[in-house]
Amino acid sequence: MNRFLKIVIVLFLAIGFILGSATPAYAQEMVNLTYADLDDQDFSNQELVGAVFAASSMRRVSMRNSDLTNAMMTESVLLDADLHGVNFSGALIDRVTFDFSDLSDAILIGAIATRTRFYDTNITGADFTDAVIDRYQVSLMCERADGVNPVTGISTRDSLGCRD
Repeated sequence: MNRFLKIVIVLFLAIGFILGSATPAYAQEMVNLTYADLDDQDFSNQELVGAVFAASSMRRVSMRNSDLTNAMMTESVLLDADLHGVNFSGALIDRVTFDFSDLSDAILIGAIATRTRFYDTNITGADFTDAVIDRYQVSLMCERADGVNPVTGISTRDSLGCRD
């Protein structure tokens, strides 16, 4: 009986150790690149869900086809950035400069992009459904809005609420 009890205790401890050492998805370490100099870096095809890019310099950065769902990007500069196919759904994008960048086929569903600039940004096929964007920026983007997002099937013009 004593030997059986020891085996049960060892098994119980082993199972507890295995379950206790497993990291749940919600507890994974968050990517925090606040004040980072990320110029010319390649973050293409990466899972960056919930990542923080606050006051980061990201000139000519590539985040092509990356998942930035619920990311926080504030006061960052993304001049001439490759953001083709990026998923920014639910992201906070405040006071960001996307000038001369490629946001084609990007998804910004429910994103908050206040005080953000999109001058000369390629938005062909981007989906801005339910995104919060300054009216002035929306009016500028409607002048060149074109295409349909290949993932959501929503036209860029419709997602921005452009008038025909």
